[in-house]
Amino acid sequence: MNPKSLLRWPRTLFARLTVILCVGLALAQGLSFWVTMMEREQATTNLMIGYIEREVASSVALLDRLPAAERPQWLPRLARRSYEFILGPGMTGSPPDARLSALVAASIADGVGTNYPLTVNAIPGERERMQVHLQLSDGSPLTIDVRPMPGAPMSGWLPMALVLQLAVLALCCWLAVRQATQPLHRLAQAADALGPSLKSERLPEDGPSEVARASRAFNAMQERIALFMAERIQVLAAISHDLQTPITRMRLRLDVMDDNPQHARMLQDLQEMESLVKEGVTYARTLHGAAEVPCRIDPDALLDSLVFDYVDAGQDVSLEGRIGTPLVTRPQALRRILGNLVDNALKFAGAAEIVVAPRLDGEIRISVLDRGPGIPAHLLESVFEPFYRVEASRNRHTGGTGLGLAITRQLALAMDASVSLHNRAGGGLEARLTLKNLDQTHPSCAGREPIG
Repeated sequence: MNPKSLLRWPRTLFARLTVILCVGLALAQGLSFWVTMMEREQATTNLMIGYIEREVASSVALLDRLPAAERPQWLPRLARRSYEFILGPGMTGSPPDARLSALVAASIADGVGTNYPLTVNAIPGERERMQVHLQLSDGSPLTIDVRPMPGAPMSGWLPMALVLQLAVLALCCWLAVRQATQPLHRLAQAADALGPSLKSERLPEDGPSEVARASRAFNAMQERIALFMAERIQVLAAISHDLQTPITRMRLRLDVMDDNPQHARMLQDLQEMESLVKEGVTYARTLHGAAEVPCRIDPDALLDSLVFDYVDAGQDVSLEGRIGTPLVTRPQALRRILGNLVDNALKFAGAAEIVVAPRLDGEIRISVLDRGPGIPAHLLESVFEPFYRVEASRNRHTGGTGLGLAITRQLALAMDASVSLHNRAGGGLEARLTLKNLDQTHPSCAGREPIG
């Protein structure tokens, strides 16, 4: 078994710092409590030993001077919580081996042993106990029954106070770690929200100096990226747009030229150039994301309209399944995405099947299926790159412009959706579009331009 699997280390920085600080504080609190209790016990023991030495010496001297008849009535007065006097030989036993008993015995011996020879033995039992035996001046036996106390009793409220103190420290630790990691969380959210539109919200440039500096750097980076992308997109759109004028002039000249073997080929080349220019303009626009505002639509009506358009054009396109609920999305972008996927299926397989599968987690899956040649597994992501075509030849009829799927991916990202390709068992391809149903409080699309 991997040792790392035994330790469930949290994945987030917030949890890791919280665990480290809380465990460290708990250990420090426990060590401090242990040191305090040890010092308290040692101080209490020293105080008790010194007290017993003085009190026992005074009590023995008093009993020695009292008449034998008066000694029994003084015994209760001289008794203490940790020891008492017995007029008699007491009990015998082995020498004391406990550390505390040995210290107490040595203390009593230092106090009265110089004047009264004594012996010490331990008394067996659950609690530590010993007896000191000596004889008074008149030969009467005297026994000191000692029950050493290991330390002062602990107050009942002390454990609760320590637990409360530890809870307060843990709460302060949690607040401090949360305050330290929250800017990182906001930075990650802002980075994730930086989509194709490059219009994510600016981070607040306040807080500690380090946080404010990181926020300013991120905002400046976001602005620079947006500026660079805008310049590149503007150049691409301008070139694509300006190419349409000379292409149109060339087509007009071809129309007035006499028919010859090269006429049809040149006209086909111009059509391919015009298609590429239009796709380039469309791709440049989609890099900024869809400007279309999300609204509530009937997705089943949109799918029916899309399929009917293809069927009316003589294409083999079918629809299976229904969503059954309103959907908040960008209808024009959704229609363009599905149209691109269906066009690809028709181009390579001659037929397309749209399958709708609502999911339980609130997402909706729309798949476009075909029985074409499919795509090699290692190229399923590469085909979404601009101008990338699996077809090795430059034949536009089979390879296309290489921008259709790139436009589809950009529109999906702008809609907060995802599109992916999967090879089907038995041959063919599945183009899978996964949509998130947004807040249903959006207004409907009624009164807007029709979805064409």
